[in-house]
This record gives sequence, C-alpha cells and structure tokens, in this order.
Amino acid sequence: MKEFYKGKRVLVTGHTGFKGAWLCQILLDFGAQLAGYSLKPNTEPNLFTILKLDQKVKHKIADIRDFETLDKFIKTFKPEIIFHLAAQPIVRASYDDPKYTYEANVLGTLNVLESIRLNKVPAGVIITTDKVYKNLEKDIAYKEDDALCGWDPYSNSKSCADLVVYSYQQSFFNPEKYGQEHKTLISSARSGNVIGGGDWAQDRLIPDVMRAFLVDHKTLEIRSPRAVRPWQHVFEPLSGYLLLGQRLHQGEIDKAGAWNFGPFDADMQEVESVVKLLIDDLGVGKYQIKEDHTKHEANLLKLSNKKASTQLHWQPRFSLKEAIRETARWYKTYYAGKDVLKLSKEQIKRFFND
Repeated sequence: MKEFYKGKRVLVTGHTGFKGAWLCQILLDFGAQLAGYSLKPNTEPNLFTILKLDQKVKHKIADIRDFETLDKFIKTFKPEIIFHLAAQPIVRASYDDPKYTYEANVLGTLNVLESIRLNKVPAGVIITTDKVYKNLEKDIAYKEDDALCGWDPYSNSKSCADLVVYSYQQSFFNPEKYGQEHKTLISSARSGNVIGGGDWAQDRLIPDVMRAFLVDHKTLEIRSPRAVRPWQHVFEPLSGYLLLGQRLHQGEIDKAGAWNFGPFDADMQEVESVVKLLIDDLGVGKYQIKEDHTKHEANLLKLSNKKASTQLHWQPRFSLKEAIRETARWYKTYYAGKDVLKLSKEQIKRFFND
C-alpha cells in the first residue's frame, strides 16, 4: 500500500476534520502528492492544526456545496484518487439544522461525483456511515445489501448520499463497461463509531470524556449508557479506505460498490462499558447517568465486516481495549504538553507496520 501511494495524486475532501486529518497524515507518510478541500476546522483545538497540515497539504478552504469552486480545484489538481469525507457528521446537530445537513451530505456528494465524471478521475471512495441502514434495533450485524433507510436527518442524508453513489455507479461508471465507455471506478465505504486522538467534536463520546476528565475535571453525564455501537480506532476504517482506493485505481471492477469496515463483534460494546475502559486507561474520571432521549438515536447498531474480510482481506488490527489505550495515550500526551505530532506519526507507523 505504501509503495502504491508514493507519488500518487490524491485529493481528500473534509481534510480539516478528525478522520480527514488523520487520512492526510497517513498519505503524507506514504509519500503521496496530496490536496485537500474543506471548510475551516470547526473546533479549537483541532487535529488539522496540531499536525500542521496547513503547511504540508495543497488545500482549498471552501464549501463542498459550491460546485464551481470544487470542480475548478479538481480540474487544476488532476487527482488520480478522491476520498470524499466532507460532511455534516453529527447526529444530534442534524436535528438543529436538517437543511444544511442534507445540502452538505447529499448535494456535496453529488458535486464530488459529478466532478469525478467530468474530469475522468480514475477512482473515488465516498465515505458514508454505518447509520445508513434501516435499523431494526435487533442483534444483527448489517450487511452491504441490507435496506438503506436512516431515521434522523444525518443518517437519512447519508442513506441518500449512498443512493446517489449507486446511481452514478450504474449510470456513468458501470463496472461492466469499464475500459470501454469509461475508466472510473467508485465505491461507498461505511464504518462504525471511530475513536482516536485529536477529536474535539460536540456530542461525541470520546471528546465529551476528555473534556470532562482532563480539561474541566467534572463528572461526565451519559445520556445513553446501554446504547451499543461498533467502536473502532480511526486507523481501522482509514486503512480500509486506502486499500479500496488502491484496488479501484488498479482497475479491479469487482471492488466497485458498497463496503463495510467495522469491528469484530466482541468490540461492539455499550457506551457505559467504553467509558469504564477509558477511566481505567486515563486513571481519572467519574460519570453519572442522565438519560436524554429527546432526539432519537439508535440504541443497537452493529456492522458486518464479512465482505471486506473475505474479498479485500481486510480486518481490524486493534481490539477495543487497544483502541481505547491508544486514544487515551494520545490525549494524555497532548494535555501534558508533550510532542503529540511525534506520537501521532509513531502510532501510524506502528499500526501500518506491525
């Protein structure tokens, strides 16, 4: 994978976000020629600034809904692979501003796909979410061919985005016509609840924990202690996206389509269990349960990684305990004022080399 990405022209949308910033650092470490397109970071602090990516990446600060600006940037940079991560990613925030959520997540995805079509970009990996599925609240792990029907505006907008990907794949980038009528392959990628250092978003468990325990030194309030999520370290899905982008660029037509990059079943744990593990690793922290169901969120959500495991030979490398340990280590290093950029590069090297 490292040899493949060395020198490749790669564009990441949403590069100022949590997952996008980590993806950029990995690609830089692999030697890729990298560009990014995104809004400014929306938290302070933020991983994009901490990793000094503004000094390392050719990037454009602009709105994914602005097709003309996006298309001009893609036309100028001429990427070989696009990873589309730009989105409004927070479930509870989507209730407050559903219009923006749909515009960013659906229209933004459409804009990226249309620019891929017009500029004949060889490969595109469109990132959606595990929440695209019609959640039956049963103890089953959703597969790629299960029904799409997210409930809340965020989840539903991502379901719509996934359907746009499917339409473009069938209409313009049909794998059966690859090499004859076009030379582009695209896929959608769905991951679980990612954790890792450098996330300060609102209404996410790990940032909430770190703010409560390491910054404000107060008791954490948990609104959904029994909610089960497919927790995974951020490197897990990113490694899947990178592998998928490589295979698409290499013309493997059977890799076009939808893919889940989720954890093993044993790592799909309740929120309260994750908080307890974090307290053990951080060595500090107290919590209380204060349930809040005013905005609907899924209570039970699992993701099957069987397709990725059997067809891409991808599978998780960190257990949940390892993922939490690496996450806690990152935040403790940051708040101790130590060299967190060095640690970030060490974590990448360890994950991808071991």
